[in-house]
Amino acid sequence: MKEFSASTTIKASPETIWTILTHAPGYPEWDPNVDRIEGRIAPGEKITAFTKLSPGRAFPVTVSEFVPGQKMSWTGGMPLGLFKGERTFTLSPQGNGTVKFTVRELFSGPLLPLIGRSLPDLNAAFEQFVAGLKQRAESVE
Repeated sequence: MKEFSASTTIKASPETIWTILTHAPGYPEWDPNVDRIEGRIAPGEKITAFTKLSPGRAFPVTVSEFVPGQKMSWTGGMPLGLFKGERTFTLSPQGNGTVKFTVRELFSGPLLPLIGRSLPDLNAAFEQFVAGLKQRAESVE
C-alpha cells in the first residue's frame, strides 16, 4: 500500500466545510491543483476530476462513502482491483468551534509495485488542498 495524507484544524462548522467539499463546480476556486470536477458529489455518483498535476488526464471515481458532515470517500482504479485508489475526507469536530479535517489517499492492488513508481508525490498537493479548504471555510463562516 502507498499512502498520502494531510490534516489541518479549521475554524468553521462541519456543515460549512461539507458544503464546500460537496460543491464540485467550486473546487477550482480554492484547490490550486484542480482544473475542474465534473458530476455531482453525492452518494453512489460517478464524478471525474481533472487536475493540474496530470493535465489533460481524467480521473473517474465513484463517491463510495457519504456521511454528511463527517466522512466521504472517492474510489477509482482498474478492473478486478488490480490497482485501486481511495481518497477519504474526514471531519472531526473538536468541541471548540473547530474541526480537524483530514484528507488521505490509499493506493493498493497487485499492480501497485509497478504503477506506484510512476505516482507523483501527492503530499504537497494535499497540503495545498487542506490549506485552500481552510481558507475558504474560514472566510465564509
